[in-house]
Amino acid sequence: MAAELIVYGTSWCSDCKRAKRFLGEQQVKYRFVDVEADTAGRALVESHNDGKTIIPTIVFADGSVLVEPSNADLARKLGLPTEAKHRFYDVVVIGGGPAGLTAAFYAAREGLSVLVLERSSLGGQAALTERLDNYPGFPDGLSGSDFGKRLTEQSRRFGVEMVSAAEVSTIVAEEQGHLDHLVRTTDGSEYRAHAVLAAPGTTYRRLGAKGEADLIGAGIHYCATCDGPFYKGKELVVIGGGNSAAEEGQFLTQFASKVTLLVRGDRLSASKIYHDKVMNHPKMAVRFNTGVKEFIGTSRLEGLVIESGGREETLRPAAVFVFIGLRPNTKFLDGVVDLTSEGFIDAPDLRTSVKGVFAAGDARAGSTKQVASAVGEGAAAALQIRRYLEEIGEVRHIQTELMEAS
Repeated sequence: MAAELIVYGTSWCSDCKRAKRFLGEQQVKYRFVDVEADTAGRALVESHNDGKTIIPTIVFADGSVLVEPSNADLARKLGLPTEAKHRFYDVVVIGGGPAGLTAAFYAAREGLSVLVLERSSLGGQAALTERLDNYPGFPDGLSGSDFGKRLTEQSRRFGVEMVSAAEVSTIVAEEQGHLDHLVRTTDGSEYRAHAVLAAPGTTYRRLGAKGEADLIGAGIHYCATCDGPFYKGKELVVIGGGNSAAEEGQFLTQFASKVTLLVRGDRLSASKIYHDKVMNHPKMAVRFNTGVKEFIGTSRLEGLVIESGGREETLRPAAVFVFIGLRPNTKFLDGVVDLTSEGFIDAPDLRTSVKGVFAAGDARAGSTKQVASAVGEGAAAALQIRRYLEEIGEVRHIQTELMEAS
């Protein structure tokens, strides 16, 4: 029998879902092995990752292996096209999450040519969420993957062009006879547009403690949905005191025998509803004024050294989950538009400091980090972009000619 592409993962791993969805969208045949049920599969994963259970681990027909590959990694490995059809668009949207895709199909409905560049999978983090229960209009909730699929299909229906394995490296704002901007990707592709919407989203912050980087995926995690089921009946530690830590900590109680929150301050910063649930949960405990000095272990987490009240102590949970906030994916905007000290885009009215460059979604300073508001910001940004293009309407004919020429 001919060799085949095999994806090793679990049914609940969000990155596994993303990789499988990407392969499926590209009509690439593969076999999936659930390492939670297949001991041989889990052993193979660990053999490729120095004893760590890091998923997805993907073995290709030629015997090569990719571990936790991005969509761009997969596209390059599979020889898939990673460039758009044209070089000039009315609008380039950076980020294919709820904000970016909503803005894209709103703009496309106005007859504008729109390109979406997404470095990972279309639908954003929302598409990797197990379930959305607070999105308006869906009283029974809906899965994140279904939500992402609907957004993508709706954008495609209105003629939005989407590249789901393109990471932007920089934007060059120019005013040379006509207003346009150059968007460059890490693979060297370049696109021009009259307007750019930056909606790159966020990623989880790391603690930065000694030993953390060496043990990621081997007892240190950043996604409760992805990795919580590995620790059924075990004691776990959650680091953080905000809404994410409280919410994800509660989620982990489905699997863990006990969940202990370590909080640097003297109180939870989570909203009252989360605060009360944590403080009254029979399987949860909170330790305030506690910091993490070091993670211990070689191939797997063996413990963590904490400091509280001037005294050090070693805890030995089965795993640690870190939820200390979000980091905006805005490195490519550094020096291009005004950013806050934390790297979020300073765009209180969705307009950045550069004319013709707009921002929406979780990476914008002051956003609520909710799917519903991200959709709203995307729609509002599209309307602002339309008005902006009307303001510079004298150059619209140049764009039309360039599109026809390309």
